[in-house]
Amino acid sequence: MVAVHEEVPFSEFLHRPGAAAERLNEVRTLRLRRRDADDLALVRADQVEREAIVVDFTARLLAGLVRSGSVEAVRRVLQEALPWVTFLPESDVDELLSELITVAQGAASLENLSPIATLLGQWRHTAEIYSDPALLEIINREPDGDLGMVDPPEERQ
Repeated sequence: MVAVHEEVPFSEFLHRPGAAAERLNEVRTLRLRRRDADDLALVRADQVEREAIVVDFTARLLAGLVRSGSVEAVRRVLQEALPWVTFLPESDVDELLSELITVAQGAASLENLSPIATLLGQWRHTAEIYSDPALLEIINREPDGDLGMVDPPEERQ
């Protein structure tokens, strides 16, 4: 069976870019490992285009199911796809679903999945708070509840 993904050192890619590009005939993604920075991925452009079509279809299908009155079915499937949804209050599940549809459609139109990943990460953190009574009590103790996003600390020089 042929591997779907393969990893190579970034330096190897720099020394033999043709060989790395040729590997894409055998694997779907080539991960370029870098020592002092985030890894990069090399994929064929047609693969990116196919994935964008699937994301657009999925976002439209999800929105259509909700509009058609199949909200309960979507909510059940959502709990299978994102098990941590179990810890969210019902009103938050509705809000998550609404935001997910809107963000997925927007992200698909931009061919950029990052907004979906960000949204899911934010909601997962919310579920983590609800799942831990001590954290929930700390959050609720604040006069205004959750105070929103916090800027990352500045790097020391």
